[in-house]
Amino acid sequence: MNFLKALFGGKEENSEEKRQADEQKNFDILKYDGVKALKTGQWQQAIRCLNHALNIREDLECRDYLSQALLQNNELTASYEQLQKLQEAEPENQGILLRMAQVAFLMEDYGAMASSCEKALLISQDNPEIYYLYGRACLGQEDLTNALVMYTKAISINENYADAYLMRANVLLEKGEVEDADKDSEWLMERAPEVEDVLLLKAKVEIAKGELANALSFYNKVIEQNPFSIDGYRGRAELKQKTGDQQGSEEDLARLQEIEKPAE
Repeated sequence: MNFLKALFGGKEENSEEKRQADEQKNFDILKYDGVKALKTGQWQQAIRCLNHALNIREDLECRDYLSQALLQNNELTASYEQLQKLQEAEPENQGILLRMAQVAFLMEDYGAMASSCEKALLISQDNPEIYYLYGRACLGQEDLTNALVMYTKAISINENYADAYLMRANVLLEKGEVEDADKDSEWLMERAPEVEDVLLLKAKVEIAKGELANALSFYNKVIEQNPFSIDGYRGRAELKQKTGDQQGSEEDLARLQEIEKPAE
């Protein structure tokens, strides 16, 4: 039997087996080289290798790595398209939808971002990050009311979600709800009093309360910690102008121009 197989079919089968083995070997090499390039920051090399690997055969892990490489190379639309393919293959994978929302945020496509969040909520409603990202999508669409709802929901699930407190406080300020914004700012100051965004928030809250001297002290702290803080100098310049310190305001604006001036 083996003799007949060798005579009539063995060569062709061995040839097919060899082709498949070579294909698998090439795929493995390209995938390995692509992942290695990704981990060492060689984004374009990673993209080339992973695309070639996917031309040989479909592989979800390989496509995942490709989406990461494209994102790092600032090819946002292409990265999002890879994530869409992953999501089609794994429709119940909430993590993929969260990544789609994050990339959509970078693309400033807030409709796509909101859609990804809605799909993620259909899978599970227990992840506070979904509500946080949904809040960012609502803000991008200038929907302050629903943004506030989403941040509050995120905090109700995770009472220590500092980023959600920060975003909610800024929304509350924009809506003119100063007292509630102040409560959130105090919560943040108790836990992260040296964080620049927290100090900037507190300065804005103090301005809204009419406590301009306090606001100035917070802007001073920002600039002491970060002498290159664009928001710090801009906010302090506006505050100094409001309080009649024209010279101080002009000095801050001059410093701001120096910081924003592109390097030659």
